[in-house]
Amino acid sequence: MRIDPAGWPFITGPLAPAALLAAGGRTTGRRSLRLAAWPLVGLSAYMALFFRDPDRRCDTVPVDPDDVLSPADGVVMVAGEPQEGVAPDGDWQQVSVFLSVVDVHVNRSPYHGEVVESSYRKGSFLAAYRKESAHRNERSELWLRDGDRTVVFRQIVGVLARRIVTRTGPGQQLATGERMGLMKFGSRMDVFVPPECEITVTKGQRVRGGETAIARWSSTR
Repeated sequence: MRIDPAGWPFITGPLAPAALLAAGGRTTGRRSLRLAAWPLVGLSAYMALFFRDPDRRCDTVPVDPDDVLSPADGVVMVAGEPQEGVAPDGDWQQVSVFLSVVDVHVNRSPYHGEVVESSYRKGSFLAAYRKESAHRNERSELWLRDGDRTVVFRQIVGVLARRIVTRTGPGQQLATGERMGLMKFGSRMDVFVPPECEITVTKGQRVRGGETAIARWSSTR
């Protein structure tokens, strides 16, 4: 299983004190020291699980050019009309995905095209499933354009996620489903598509990043 590079400090960090405790237990014969090492080993194992980066269908199979894919694993919170005060200026539909602390947190581009605009805004750290988190929490926003088609998507941190990693910027070309960053420890992603797109998911549905189509353009090109 591939591990995102951002995860290695979190994975290896607990192992150093765990090794010291285990070594101390062997040297002194104190079983309590050896037992104290196991929670740290467990924490390291969880970090490896959290920062896992599995391949998805989009990595090996061409994506339909009209499909907008989920940018993350999780549960759909919003599908259709945008939440009040959340969408960018203009006429948009919204799909929001909530990521729990056990979901894959590597983020993928929901569509293909050029990144024409990006922004980062500091904010609160409310629980990502709360409606207010969409406009009050810290976030990174990207505008992706392919000809006359535009998709806007946001990485939004939650109560535990305190850092956004965005590995793209203006001028870069992204493929649908391409890895572009991650969020650390529970968060949400919002995707905004124009009214001419058909939303293909429903509230409460589980989705997989890089695989589940959340919206689709009519093939008019």
